[in-house]
Amino acid sequence: TTSRHRRVDSWNVIARLEGSDPVLRDEHVVYVAHVDHFGIGVEVDGDAIYNGAHDNASGTSIVLEIARAFTSLPTRPRRSVLFLIATAEEWGLLGSDYFVENPTMPGSSLVASFSLDMPFLFHPLRDIVPYGAEHSTLASPVRAASEHLGLAIGPDPIPEQVLFIRSDHFSFVRRGIPSLFIKSGFETGDPTLDGGAINTAFRQNLYHTPFDEVDQGFDFEAGAAHARVNFLTGYIIAQETARPTWNPGDFFGELFGGN
Repeated sequence: TTSRHRRVDSWNVIARLEGSDPVLRDEHVVYVAHVDHFGIGVEVDGDAIYNGAHDNASGTSIVLEIARAFTSLPTRPRRSVLFLIATAEEWGLLGSDYFVENPTMPGSSLVASFSLDMPFLFHPLRDIVPYGAEHSTLASPVRAASEHLGLAIGPDPIPEQVLFIRSDHFSFVRRGIPSLFIKSGFETGDPTLDGGAINTAFRQNLYHTPFDEVDQGFDFEAGAAHARVNFLTGYIIAQETARPTWNPGDFFGELFGGN
């Protein structure tokens, strides 16, 4: 067996909006989206460019819009907000893991994280699945934001995929930081659109292929709705005096909460 290795340099991009409270501005709510995909890879039907439009240009775009929303507020939130565009998620959450191991501010100042990764924008957004909400006090702000925006909260429709441990927020979880990963549910509001079938078709035919391109028929209003619910949930957290905590006896809290 012959192994070949080469050094590759890649970068995280980080922006910080300082909070308005003289005490809470030293704490941070974090939004993270990975900007990497697979570049040029194995050719499929004459195409070898892996564009990653949904995975994860969509999530990166939403984080940029959330940053725009926060910077447009007449008064900054009480806590600071960090926007992390992470590299090398596809290779094992490497960019976000590097950040939490080498943060640009005290690691203890990171109070909550959100991952925007393949939010699923192929039909109208009627319900969300906030992965991680059941593990911490983040359930309350995401519920309040969803109710305000008229979005239902649904159960995990694909528990076999174990999505909570599969994106950049999990780097923060492993450092004891309560986190959310908000995805679209399967409700569409249209009896002719089967959200579950659409999800399955994407995963079977387009996911991690050269055909994850921008011409897939994205529902951009669903993208805007994702931006709103993630923004509002984070804003509530940034305004609250109490720091988010793991639920008593929670598996992830007990395993990582002391880190």
